[in-house]
Amino acid sequence: MHTTLWINGETYALDADPRTTLLDAIRDHFNLTGSKKGCDHGQCGACTMIVNGRRINSCLTLACMHDGDEITTIEGLGQPGAMSALQEAFVRHDGFQCGYCTPGQVCSATAMLEEVSQGWPSHVSEDLEGPAPLSEAEISERMSGNLCRCSAYPGIVNAIRDAAEGGTT
Repeated sequence: MHTTLWINGETYALDADPRTTLLDAIRDHFNLTGSKKGCDHGQCGACTMIVNGRRINSCLTLACMHDGDEITTIEGLGQPGAMSALQEAFVRHDGFQCGYCTPGQVCSATAMLEEVSQGWPSHVSEDLEGPAPLSEAEISERMSGNLCRCSAYPGIVNAIRDAAEGGTT
């Protein structure tokens, strides 16, 4: 099946089996290997990408479903020497250990911060109408779809809070 994917601002033509997942298409056909295949069941978040501004588990969706969609992978958020503020905060706060989950964590946190800026509440938000302060509980709830087997959660939470506040500490 022919599909046109717009990945990190570039157009990619894909001719693949219609059962090919978005994750497999991006990793295997276009050699963008930053997004990881963890559980392949949508439970770990290692494959998280941003599609049309929303974070998704790319292992659970078919590439052909995203013809023309705007897809952002970790490679589209920043590169060595030109990292995003969130990537820099992950480094500053040691928000990774082995690094396997980090691309999914950063993509998820990037989209999550946009959700917060748009006033989307979470399950633990005290006020459904107002802004949600990024407490540890709020960040943990919003990032609960991304697992870290190394337990770098304190650094991840601190990095997200730091990036949200525009800090450099």
